[in-house]
Amino acid sequence: MNKHVEKAYGKINLGLDVIGRRGDGYHLVKMIMQTVALHDVVTLEKVSDGKISMTTNDATLPVDEDNLCIKAANLLKEEFGFLEGVKIHLEKNIPVAAGMAGGSTDAAAVLKGLNHMFQLGLDTRGLMERGLRLGTDIPYCIMGGTALSEGIGEELTEISPMPEVSLLIAKPPVNVSTGKVYGALDALTSYEHPDIDGMVKAIEEKDISKICDKMGNVLADVTMPMVPEVKELRDTMVDYGAIGAMMTGSGPTVFGFFEDETALENCYEFLKKKNHCERLYKTAIQNDIDE
Repeated sequence: MNKHVEKAYGKINLGLDVIGRRGDGYHLVKMIMQTVALHDVVTLEKVSDGKISMTTNDATLPVDEDNLCIKAANLLKEEFGFLEGVKIHLEKNIPVAAGMAGGSTDAAAVLKGLNHMFQLGLDTRGLMERGLRLGTDIPYCIMGGTALSEGIGEELTEISPMPEVSLLIAKPPVNVSTGKVYGALDALTSYEHPDIDGMVKAIEEKDISKICDKMGNVLADVTMPMVPEVKELRDTMVDYGAIGAMMTGSGPTVFGFFEDETALENCYEFLKKKNHCERLYKTAIQNDIDE
């Protein structure tokens, strides 16, 4: 096999809580992670020169050693010693710096794709262990589906799949610093914690209304004052009929669940015409990442 194509699915947080901080500065989290159908496409091709190289349709991304895709390929090449090089092409669709694990899922796709292409024999656990060396979101991106994430994000427990539902994803034309968001959270003396356990139960019951009632993200409370567009997008989605809307990760991307496709389409057209978004997508829950 000289060429392999792998989908790299984005993620959203159905719930995100920060419950403490380790001595090394890493925050302890309790989150519900969910894969969505919006995805990048990673194409891997063997080359005879032994080099790892990369191209992409997104001119804002580095294609050198700073890119997680290159780091992932080098990690496996160094460990398994395959002689061929690999040319990576990344077709980027997931918005960058958006709280959707875009870089992590691309690296996960490289690990999975090279494992398949070179027949390295790694199982899912083996891939996740190697992914963790590169970033705390990568093990989840390898596993996918619906999962409880704890520790610094590396302790993953698969839970009952999220019910299928359509969603709108909107990224405003601004970026936020994850470090700055967590720093602002650390400065608070107290904050309200979302009911993550209640969210797990609602997902097990397949009750989309209860799931939306339990959604919460402690980081949104500090991101929204920095980026007013986050609250504006969330409120617009609710006004247009979303049964639940929330910021994902440290932002600034907002997603909204819609049971009514007409309502979703109306909201999409409104946001598109108003030019409120740098990126705007109609997508859905994606529980099977091997499709």
